[in-house]
Amino acid sequence: MPAKQPNVLWLFTDQQRFDTIAALGNPVIRTPNLDRLCRQGVAFRSAYTPDPVCVPARASMHYGQYPCRTGCYENRYPMPTNERPSVMDALSAAGYYTHAIGKRHFRPDPHALRGFQTIERQEEGIPPDQDDYLQFLFAEGFDHLTDPHGVRSEMYYVPQPAQMPARLHPTQWVGDRAVRLVNERSASAQPWLGFVSFIHPHPPFAPPAPWHKLYRAPRMPLPNVPPDHEVLWTWINRHQNRYKYRDQGIDRNLVRCIKAYYYAAISFVDYQIGRVLDALESTGQAASTLVLFASDHGEHLGDRHCFGKRSMHDSASRVPLLLRWPGRFDGGQTCDRPVSLVDVAPTLLAACGADMPSEQLDGVDLAEVLAGRVQR
Repeated sequence: MPAKQPNVLWLFTDQQRFDTIAALGNPVIRTPNLDRLCRQGVAFRSAYTPDPVCVPARASMHYGQYPCRTGCYENRYPMPTNERPSVMDALSAAGYYTHAIGKRHFRPDPHALRGFQTIERQEEGIPPDQDDYLQFLFAEGFDHLTDPHGVRSEMYYVPQPAQMPARLHPTQWVGDRAVRLVNERSASAQPWLGFVSFIHPHPPFAPPAPWHKLYRAPRMPLPNVPPDHEVLWTWINRHQNRYKYRDQGIDRNLVRCIKAYYYAAISFVDYQIGRVLDALESTGQAASTLVLFASDHGEHLGDRHCFGKRSMHDSASRVPLLLRWPGRFDGGQTCDRPVSLVDVAPTLLAACGADMPSEQLDGVDLAEVLAGRVQR
């Protein structure tokens, strides 16, 4: 039987498509550690975000509610007030140590804890003296960088090698601190939740050398562009193509290179995930740790000649969702029933013996979905 209060390793990426895991059918991408989770846990193959935009997707996941109840519909909208408990609040009340590493993207206050007891910040758009990663990077002699997360604006969808070596890349920084967290918590009897959140593969697509050469652009498959693709566009697709500088014709070589660098960013994240999973095993915590992997939304990546997110096409709204925990989520299973990021909160609450007001939760425990006791 599973432990009453497992540790929780909550791995999270930004803007990762549902179809970017080798074990789930992608013949090109290399994701040996996500494949490991698929072999050992459960892959939910029809998982969706409640809102294909960063901040509202995270609000729905952390509070267990659809956007119509959180009131957060777009990045400019605030998340719920602190009077409403988050899943992190509930786990803290149940005796957990809760720690966040990397991108949280909380609004309106990017430094709000929202139930996390401690945080290590690596965000976009906050002053360098308030960002733990940038302080680390500048101390290593890279304080001259004006675009440490890649050059945006008209370069937003132009693939670019990172401006720092792999050992100082933000993805590596998050991985290093996640490994440290696992090692440090192994000496404590207190259960812990670690939210390990990577900015990548969110654009700009800027993996470090030599990872930027892992995939060669001329060999990458072209996007899915049916003959009548324009009839599938919504207003937001046209709008995004305009402000992402992708509405002046399609360069198929550039599209292939975008996919190559996007895949490279995912593979570099996968490498970090492998390091963290190895740390769980070497410290004897693998059997007592629930591992959850997901992303906030997808990326059109040239499908239908569209780029970005923000529409309810599968390429933007469908996300990867993997769970591993011996005794409840194991056996290399797949589940094709539709599930959502709003199901994360009730799943963690049920596994960890924590409580939130039932009327707050719109989602369901994914263990019940997997067992066929709940239909979505």
